[in-house]
Amino acid sequence: MATKSSIALLLCILLVAVPMTKSIGVGYGMNGDNLPPPSEVVSLFQSNNIARMRLYGPDQAALQALQNSNIELLMDVPRNDLQSLASDPSAASSWVQNNVAAFWPGVSFRYIAVGNEVIPGSLAQFVLPAMRNVATALAAAGLQGQIKVSTAVDTGVLGESFPPSKGDFSSAAQAYLNPITEFLASSGAPLLVNVYPYFSYAGNPGQISLPYALFTAPGVVVQDGQFGYQNLFDAITDAVYAALEKAGGANVAIVVSESGWPSAGGTAASTENAQTYNQNLIRHVGGGTPRRAGREIEAYIFAMFNENQKPAGIEQNFGLFYPNKQPVYPISFSG
Repeated sequence: MATKSSIALLLCILLVAVPMTKSIGVGYGMNGDNLPPPSEVVSLFQSNNIARMRLYGPDQAALQALQNSNIELLMDVPRNDLQSLASDPSAASSWVQNNVAAFWPGVSFRYIAVGNEVIPGSLAQFVLPAMRNVATALAAAGLQGQIKVSTAVDTGVLGESFPPSKGDFSSAAQAYLNPITEFLASSGAPLLVNVYPYFSYAGNPGQISLPYALFTAPGVVVQDGQFGYQNLFDAITDAVYAALEKAGGANVAIVVSESGWPSAGGTAASTENAQTYNQNLIRHVGGGTPRRAGREIEAYIFAMFNENQKPAGIEQNFGLFYPNKQPVYPISFSG
C-alpha cells in the first residue's frame, strides 16, 4: 500500500513531467505604453510553459531578460535596417555583433527574420542582399549553422491559393521569392509565413464557414485530389507549400511566424472564438498538414499582449494577456 509520502512524490514527478509544446511560441509585441518590463514578460513566458518567442526587433532589455531562460528566439531585422544591411556588409556585421553575438549563447537564437511582410513592395529588393550579408556576418562570428536566416511573408504573396495544390506565388512576389527560395534551400532555412485564417474568414464569411476557420469542422470540407482539408489553417499553409514546390523549394520547410484570432473589435472577434482557435492550433501543430503529414509545424501565436498603440479595433485585441499579465482567456501550452 502506498504511503502518503510516496503518493506525494509521485504527484510531484507527474507535475514536473508535464511537457511543453516545443513547437509553439508567442510573438512579443511592444506597441503599448502600459506593458510590463521585459524581465516580467520572460517570467510570464516561463510560467506558462511557452518555449519560444518572436521578438520584432533587437530590444536590448528583452535580450538581457532572455539570458539563460532557455526560451528559443526568432528575432526580426526591422524594416528600417533593411537597406543599410543590404548595401553594406560592415553594417550587417555590426548588427550581428551588437544584437546577436553579444548575447549568444545565453540567448538561444533560432532564426533571424530579415524583414516582415515587405514582399512585394518598395523594400523587397533589399531582402535577399540583407539575408546574404547577415548570413555571412553570422558565419564570421562563428554562428554558421547555429542560427538560420530567413524572411517573413504574409499570404498576400500568393497569386493563387485555391485549391491548395494550385498554390503559386504572384508574379510580383516571384521576382523576389524565387531567388529567396533558392537561398533557403541551399542553407536549410525555412520560409517564415504569417498565416491568418481569421482574415480569410472575416473577408469572406459567405464562402468560408466559421468551424472550418476555427479547427472545429466535423469532417473534410475541401477535397483536393488525394488531400482532404478539415481546417483552413492547413489549406493556407499547404497552398504556400505548393508555391514553394513550384519555385524549386520542395525541401524548404514552413515556419508559421504568426497566427492568431482577435478577442474583440471585429467580425467573429470574441474571447470564445480566440480561445477556440489558439487552443486548437496548439493541439494541431504536432500532426503536420495533409501535404506534409506527420511533420510537426513550428508556429508562433500573435500575440502575448493586447497592445494599445496598435490601430483601434481588432489590431488591439490579439493578445493572450492583458498588460496587467492577467489572461484574456484560459489557454494551456502544455503538451
